[in-house]
Amino acid sequence: MSITFFKRYRMHFDLSQSIEEPSLDAGYAIWSWKPSLLEEHADAKFESFRAELDSAVFPCLGDRASCTRLMREISSRAGFVAPATWLITFEAPGVEMENCATIQGLCEKDGIGSIQNVGVTPAHRGNGLGTVLLARAIEGFRKLGLRTASLEVTAENAGAIKLYQRVGFEIVRTVYKSVELPVAS
Repeated sequence: MSITFFKRYRMHFDLSQSIEEPSLDAGYAIWSWKPSLLEEHADAKFESFRAELDSAVFPCLGDRASCTRLMREISSRAGFVAPATWLITFEAPGVEMENCATIQGLCEKDGIGSIQNVGVTPAHRGNGLGTVLLARAIEGFRKLGLRTASLEVTAENAGAIKLYQRVGFEIVRTVYKSVELPVAS
């Protein structure tokens, strides 16, 4: 095993701002948090991250059962923010319903709304789903009276960084995540 360091950005959003929420295209539906949707959130999380760099940074994102455990852990935390946790599905005639996007929110001890795992499955990227999720999560934090939202993103995830900056997030700190990776033989 060798240790690899991944550069990540901590980004903040001033909750006195808002994000203009785009309309969802036909076939998409957005669902507020309910415990009965835990498996659907886990499925969207797994399908969003399993083939991405973040599954190397956070190996639990590359395994379906681990995504379910992660969703259980997030949703059972004392600081879990249900109004900042959303699922987007897609259904079209002749197509089985897909869980295609998820976001979760936590309130940290310092009173900052912490966005967890914004995930959009590859087939549904570029349709504004990430913006919709962020707008809903921001509104959920604002309803709690929080003043700042934060998230972390791997520096190599240029698409996500571009989205976050476009809606008003600013990089406030660079952090490094160490990960043990197998050495190629």
